[in-house]
Amino acid sequence: MSLELKKAIDQISKDKGLDRDMLIDTLEEAVRTSVIRKYGDDADLEVSFNEETGAIDVYQFKIVVEEVEDPASQISLSEAREHDPGVQLDDEMGFRLKVEDLGRIAAQSAKQVIIQRMRDAEQEIIYEEYKDRKNEIVSGIIQRRDKAGWIINLGRTEALLPKEEQIPREHYKRGDRVQAILIEVRKEGRGPQIIVSRSHRDYMAALFRREVPEVDDSTVQIMGIARDPGSRAKVAVMSRDRDVDPVGACVGIRGSRIQNIVQELRGERIDIVVWSQDIATYAKNALSPAVITRIVVDEDENFLEVIVPDDQLTNAIGRKGQNVKLAAKLLGWKIDIYTETRYNEANAIGRGLEQLASVAEVSMENFIAAGFTTVEAIREADDASLLAIAGMSSGKINDIRAAIRFLHTGNESSGNDASPEGDVSAQDIPENEVSGHSDSASGAREAASGEEEQAEAAEKAGEERV
Repeated sequence: MSLELKKAIDQISKDKGLDRDMLIDTLEEAVRTSVIRKYGDDADLEVSFNEETGAIDVYQFKIVVEEVEDPASQISLSEAREHDPGVQLDDEMGFRLKVEDLGRIAAQSAKQVIIQRMRDAEQEIIYEEYKDRKNEIVSGIIQRRDKAGWIINLGRTEALLPKEEQIPREHYKRGDRVQAILIEVRKEGRGPQIIVSRSHRDYMAALFRREVPEVDDSTVQIMGIARDPGSRAKVAVMSRDRDVDPVGACVGIRGSRIQNIVQELRGERIDIVVWSQDIATYAKNALSPAVITRIVVDEDENFLEVIVPDDQLTNAIGRKGQNVKLAAKLLGWKIDIYTETRYNEANAIGRGLEQLASVAEVSMENFIAAGFTTVEAIREADDASLLAIAGMSSGKINDIRAAIRFLHTGNESSGNDASPEGDVSAQDIPENEVSGHSDSASGAREAASGEEEQAEAAEKAGEERV
């Protein structure tokens, strides 16, 4: 039986990958616990594994006394001399206990301790093995499904593929082999919980590292990834070597490299985007295949206004807004897309309001704060409403009225020469719109001044006639 115990320890150590000394310590501790339960906490015990015999040796030590008060730790002199005639008072004697005499309950308790300690040790080994393998691709077999997701058998342990980490519309069945990226290892009471994902953007990055040697050795660097899992993705890349085309390296000969990734992701379309330090160039690349006319950058708000030809709006936005959403996620900027016609119309309204503010020498913000955001609203307002604008006066109102008439007359006279809607390109918009606005404002101010001079001349002529 003893030799069988030794063989069992060696076999478990080999099969489970557990440290042999740890197994022996666990066995000794389990036996010690069982002996204490039978003989009490005061018992002085020594438990050791005998390597030669393969047995567990248990010794109980007692002090030789004249009169016994605690049988668990003391022995009388007369009884001690039956074992050793030369023993003296206060000597310590050791008595070997038979493990077989511990009883069924004690043996069962020892077995449970051994099993639990072995399980804890095995779980600790698994945790140590996987805790440093984050962002690594693992492969396993679908084993079963529970309320949290799919359980994948990785060999020595299991992993969880949660519902939110699965690719939409991707179906599995028991026995399927799947790949995923390890994103988290949780240390829980029941053992380490390994979480994997197929929808995470890092999974796509790991696939590129596996399929593209230039990415793996950092010659080509992935600068960003935006995914709509199972449908479409955008990957921004740059090359650290002028002789290496980052897009060509990722695509491969006849698309062999990118096709391997697309196949693994069940047909997810991937756009390879060239990264640029210039945000406007980067945005133009990210919004491909749409043709971009112009991009207005607001760095303070991380905001982009993208102007496209009227027939390119659908391409820029994409199906259900997918193209612009992925581009915005890739850049980390907010993006608004306008057609040339719509952008020009919006700017025309803003220029007209700016011109009136310049004529009245009142801040444009004051107009907006009072609720006047268009020239039409100002033209239809009465004097009382306009006087509510901060900094406004009766004289300035007259100037504004004259400017509105001037602008209206100018628009009518040039109406026949105006380009039809949609024909005006973004290049037709002046680069410095402020200077363009000031010229019109000066004309409006001169018109207002001319009307005042005519009114004064009429008054003087009337006085002379009188």
